[in-house]
Amino acid sequence: MTEELLVQIREQYGKRRNRRMRSAGTIPAVLYGHGEKTVSLSVAADAFSAVLRHGARMVDLTGAVKESALIREVQWDTWGSEVLHVDFTRVSAHEKVEVRVTLELRGEAPGFHEGGIVEQLLHDVPLMCPAARVPEKIEVGVNALNLGDSITVADLTLPEGATVLAAPEEVVVHCIEPIAAPAEEEMAEAEAGEPEVIGEKKPEEEAGEE
Repeated sequence: MTEELLVQIREQYGKRRNRRMRSAGTIPAVLYGHGEKTVSLSVAADAFSAVLRHGARMVDLTGAVKESALIREVQWDTWGSEVLHVDFTRVSAHEKVEVRVTLELRGEAPGFHEGGIVEQLLHDVPLMCPAARVPEKIEVGVNALNLGDSITVADLTLPEGATVLAAPEEVVVHCIEPIAAPAEEEMAEAEAGEPEVIGEKKPEEEAGEE
């Protein structure tokens, strides 16, 4: 998905001025790549938020520059509620790029109702993908995940033309049995096997002294 994003040249720099920009509703950004000059830009916060909501990773920058670009990195504040800075990379729609894409579990695993624990071991994967087909995320369906089953990288559904840059056998999510707590009788045996305290009188010895 490609959307248009209006940008302006940014001529002010520094943390203090960037904070003023964000207070005024704009976000500092940079555009780089293809061996060309890095350009400092600004973009309206509400327009960029709309692009993120739509799940777009490719944008057509308009205004101060006219470039097709990939949203390479988004820097958020500590609470993940405000975008602090954006990195754009120049790309063409058919160019392949390497990106990391989030894995999101979908559905309900039958193994969970069998008493199992669903554990996600891999939360994102590196992809080599046509820039125009970079997904916002990859959904991993767990509706067929029974107790003892696992889903690996090889099972992922990828965008057309994409290649995952991770070992096919790497486990994304599995459903395992919970670790059992020690049985009561095992605990009793452990207590029965406690060493005798030196100097402590046994019950029969105390009876003999009376």
